[in-house]
Amino acid sequence: MANILLVEDEERLARFIELELSSEGYTMSVAHDGFTGLTMARESPPDLLILDWMMPGMTGLEVCRRLRATGSKIPVILLTAKDEVSDRVAGLDAGADDYVVKPFSIEELLARIRAHLRRNQEDNPDLLQFDDLTLNRRTREVFRNGRSIELTAKEFELLDYLLSHPRQVITRDQILEKVWGYDFMGDSNIIEVYVRYLRLKLEEKGERRLIQTVRGVGYVLRD
Repeated sequence: MANILLVEDEERLARFIELELSSEGYTMSVAHDGFTGLTMARESPPDLLILDWMMPGMTGLEVCRRLRATGSKIPVILLTAKDEVSDRVAGLDAGADDYVVKPFSIEELLARIRAHLRRNQEDNPDLLQFDDLTLNRRTREVFRNGRSIELTAKEFELLDYLLSHPRQVITRDQILEKVWGYDFMGDSNIIEVYVRYLRLKLEEKGERRLIQTVRGVGYVLRD
């Protein structure tokens, strides 16, 4: 699942949001002041940033402005008690993507998060996702329900190919050609071996199987 950075100086509210989002499978990082949040966002960019507007020292608005000044395209959701039209305009002008007014329901915040992550994924061809499984081509990272999974180069290529064709039955010949190369002269059982390796790693914590066998044909990525 996605990595989310929450910057909120009210520690009880920050803890509540952190617990709720963690229970949904998101990987959470938390900062309680603007300067720390800005530093964390720059050093390890999250998939989405939730920013409280009113914080002592550096406000959420200033954090957002500074991030955008560096070219950062991280989706930003502002949390604030300010509800005037002028405040909304100021937030959007600072570079925020969305605006959630306190008090808010956690369901509303979750819906906004899902919408922005989905939009960001559509704009990012390097990010592949199916169910709770995510693969990042650029960073070569793989996550299942927030759990990092270490893959060999060939395991990564095989999973990349399957994720690129979700719910499509892929023949063994197609896999051999795309992952191992059309001139591969080794044992064709290599596919079964690597599918077994992938399943062991993806299902290590008891997760349900996503790579299904289609007997006599090949494999398909589906629930």
